[in-house]
Amino acid sequence: MASQVQLDMLAKINNQNGFIAALDQSGGSTPKALGLYGVEESEYQGDEEMFAKVHEMRTRIITSSVFNGERVLGAILFENTLDRDILGQSTSSYLWNVKQVVPFLKVDKGLEAEVNGTQLLKAMPDLDALLAKANTQNVFGTKMRSVVKLANAVGVEALIEQQFAVAKQILAAGLMPIIEPEVDIYSPEKAAAEALLKASILKHLDNLAADQQVMLKLTLPETANFYQDLVNHPKVLKVVALSGGYSRVIANSRLTENNGMIASFSRALCAKQSDAEFEATMDSSIESIYQASKS
Repeated sequence: MASQVQLDMLAKINNQNGFIAALDQSGGSTPKALGLYGVEESEYQGDEEMFAKVHEMRTRIITSSVFNGERVLGAILFENTLDRDILGQSTSSYLWNVKQVVPFLKVDKGLEAEVNGTQLLKAMPDLDALLAKANTQNVFGTKMRSVVKLANAVGVEALIEQQFAVAKQILAAGLMPIIEPEVDIYSPEKAAAEALLKASILKHLDNLAADQQVMLKLTLPETANFYQDLVNHPKVLKVVALSGGYSRVIANSRLTENNGMIASFSRALCAKQSDAEFEATMDSSIESIYQASKS
């Protein structure tokens, strides 16, 4: 049975305007994320120093006065961030207790090599233990990303079948899965791949139990409102958009064309800014993504 905290988080995601901040860069993507933020690789040595730097970045973003539940519905973290504290509370507890921002956890372990135009999730043998840990730390849901590169029906179906199998494992643990089958924005068959993807998702949604819902995180489509059937589906709590490499300006513009989808973007911020400049940059970024998510 869901706790009152989980019910409050569910109501927030379901009913409130806003977007989900993607703060889950990890492993190989961390140096790039730090570089965009203004921290060069010469400023840290080894993984421990790197993850300490990224937590400093996360902490500065999350503790910013403009980062709060009025415009930010949720935040996706990776496990290393979940294991660290902000101002004396676990990061996920701080997000909810102080900021009223719903915590999600990235649970995938990266991608397999491309087969049939897709990259599936690597095996996650420790997923049950990770879900148990998430349940002790006010985490509402999870996210796992795989990638579609070509309009290959066999590959797309295998990818969606895997995503829904993992989603059912997550649902069984009492958490909300965000299914993320990213379509590569540079795919020469992007629109055709999106058609295969939507058809497969709709089929698998119909196989969920009557009382089950999932969230979807999808690349902004080539045709406006292409995913409206998914937005309106009773077994979909929310459809969130990933920028997939589009600039924030282009991603926001595309998002405004897709009714009912909200953003789940990351933001490039500069560590060299003063606190006042940082707050102003954060406020402007958050407001632009919030407004695009309202349409």
